[in-house]
Amino acid sequence: MLSHLLSARGARPSDDPIFALNAEATARRVAGEAIVNATVGTLLDDAGDLAVLPTAAQAIRNVPMAEWAAYAPIAGPPAFLAAAIHDMLAPSPELEACAVAVATTGGTGALRHTIANYSEVGQAILTSGFFWAPYQTIADEAERRVETFRMFAADGSFDVAALDAALELQLRTQKRALIFINDPCHNPTGYSLRENEWRAIAACLERHADRGGVVTLLLDFAYSAYFRGDSRAPLRCLAPIAGKVQLLFAWSASKTFTHYGLRVGALIACVPDPKMRSATAAALSYSCRGTWSNCNRGGLYAITQLLVDPSLARACNEERAVFKELLDARVAAFNRDATKRQLSYPRYDGGFFVTVFHRDAMAKAELMRRDGVYVVPAKDALRVAMCSVAERDVARLVNALAE
Repeated sequence: MLSHLLSARGARPSDDPIFALNAEATARRVAGEAIVNATVGTLLDDAGDLAVLPTAAQAIRNVPMAEWAAYAPIAGPPAFLAAAIHDMLAPSPELEACAVAVATTGGTGALRHTIANYSEVGQAILTSGFFWAPYQTIADEAERRVETFRMFAADGSFDVAALDAALELQLRTQKRALIFINDPCHNPTGYSLRENEWRAIAACLERHADRGGVVTLLLDFAYSAYFRGDSRAPLRCLAPIAGKVQLLFAWSASKTFTHYGLRVGALIACVPDPKMRSATAAALSYSCRGTWSNCNRGGLYAITQLLVDPSLARACNEERAVFKELLDARVAAFNRDATKRQLSYPRYDGGFFVTVFHRDAMAKAELMRRDGVYVVPAKDALRVAMCSVAERDVARLVNALAE
């Protein structure tokens, strides 16, 4: 039969494999099996229910009817944009002063706009060897590619030398480079960069920019609210290179405020030159109009209130702290049991995910699946969503990974 689809579009999968695994695990659990489901990246409580900030839920219920019904401005309401910029960049006044932003459909929308505006068709973005699989999907949909560098050096630290070599090659072949770094609480490894690693990354990017390379860095900040350390430490390292390197930030409300379905996010760009800053704002707004036109106005309104109202922000911080304690207990249990069973995995200080290295990940994941323990296989590794695993199930999960 004749297909009217473009040939390149005719064999694409209909569902994300992670969501497909989650659906299967959920169906088996509903049927009465004892299932450990470590697939989808949403925070669940120990009863298996979605962990939702009560204050955020109430703020959404309090959104006036007209705010739900009306169109949002194409680039997003100014109050929301100012609040998102301040939330992201307040520790660095010099970056905040030169920032512009647009509202996006979650963090994913920010990634889409970044690829569309900072790389050419046919070029490749650059990211670490372990990365969130939809980076590939977003790039492919935009007719770009993904190239990677080795993420971890022999001592387990972030491999800045590998980044340096990959960046040099990419600049030589395509004259510009767009680097995606997801930090802190990297998806899928759980690794969080330390400040000395960020200093080394900043020095690497500046060195290539000084040689004439067109270098753009996108910091994917989706999981920062669940980091136990100083999530804004990268800003201290990056602020001095603004203007040489284009700094972008993918900001998302999904995990921070536990309302994934609102699809509220922002792309923030720091552009010291006023003329270029105006051009950047116009280009990003144009991209909004050319894709989703505008975002969810009611969601933008609610998130703005949660960011700017001191009492609401304080209540969310207190409620989120309880969820962080829940997650941190799982992380501690995993580290304790995984160390005993001698699992091979990166430093895991906190966050939704951890990755366990395995030479035959597909076969291993299939064996675990038969036994009712679900993880996501990748190349030489298994992604484990600790955000959805009750602390009481951690030992069973680790044993399944180790056996």
